[in-house]
Amino acid sequence: MIETSGEYFAGWGTLTLINAGLAQAKGRSGLAWFLLSLLLGPIATFLIVVMNPPQPRV
Repeated sequence: MIETSGEYFAGWGTLTLINAGLAQAKGRSGLAWFLLSLLLGPIATFLIVVMNPPQPRV
């Protein structure tokens, strides 16, 4: 059986908060990216960094 330590969960939780902050800084929904980061983790971080900020609606 695989044992998981509390450090893994603390690190993943910290990453979700960082991703939410990054998303808000780029004009995206922090809550949506927080939830997405719970599932994707580091992949979500990569997506936030490489995606262009949303264009303002005219």
